[in-house]
Amino acid sequence: MARPSNGFQPVAQNRRARFDYEILETLEAGIMLTGSEVKSIRSGKVSINESYAGEMGGDMAGEIYLFNANITEYTEANQFNHQPTRPRKLLLRKRQANRFLGSIRRKGMTLIPLTLYFNAKGRAKIELGLGKGKKTVDKRQTIKEREWGRDKARLLRNNNKND
Repeated sequence: MARPSNGFQPVAQNRRARFDYEILETLEAGIMLTGSEVKSIRSGKVSINESYAGEMGGDMAGEIYLFNANITEYTEANQFNHQPTRPRKLLLRKRQANRFLGSIRRKGMTLIPLTLYFNAKGRAKIELGLGKGKKTVDKRQTIKEREWGRDKARLLRNNNKND
């Protein structure tokens, strides 16, 4: 797995996000978790592939939540377990939250979780990307660029071996 920008080893990664979305900006956010969720994440039983971040309606407007992140139940927690896909509050500064909420309220913009990891203090952090959905043509262009990069590296490697 690729390391996030801060250098910590990721627990979960959304590899498809950079293919499906054009990431314009990234940010790091904390997550409000229960004890059984933290233990489950530490054991690596988490998936953020189908998840997204956004605003919850009602009296919780102005706060950003992580939806659809699948943190499986911790078997040793018994009756104190958590719901696997419950909404989880993201911890951001008020100014950051307002700026990103303004961005995602615009058409075509969304907050996508890229990586989930533990920082040096042992706290769970998530790297979010502000993205705009790619069209099929853009995805094809990404594939072409990736294949050309591989071919170019292969050609250079073969030329260096022949010298």
